[in-house]
Amino acid sequence: MTTLKLIYPALAQIFWSFVVLTIMFLRRKDAFVNREVRYKDVAVSTEAYPVAARQAAANFTNQFETPVLFFVLVLIATHVGATGYVMTALAWAYVASRVVHTLIHIGPNRLPYRGSAFGIGVLCLLLMWLGVVLTLV
Repeated sequence: MTTLKLIYPALAQIFWSFVVLTIMFLRRKDAFVNREVRYKDVAVSTEAYPVAARQAAANFTNQFETPVLFFVLVLIATHVGATGYVMTALAWAYVASRVVHTLIHIGPNRLPYRGSAFGIGVLCLLLMWLGVVLTLV
């Protein structure tokens, strides 16, 4: 069971991607309902959506950037047995940083705070990578 500890944060990250997708869908739907945008306005480009819908869409795209590295690290770490408490804590910290990043991005969108949340997540990934490398040495 100890090798499966990293599965839970990975599943949480996948769940979070679906949460962001739902937020994006609802904001886009609201844009149509409130007549802020028409189908023909967004058939080719999404720039006509209101800012809130574009922020949610941008954040959904973000869920497929550094999280890809996270998922690969989880798989490699599980394969090589780098699944201790530190690695698990780093994985959960990474997921928490993604949640905070989203809440800032789709909320007040304060770039310094959003950048800090992103940086913390990247640091977690770097430390996870280091943990895998040290396991292999």
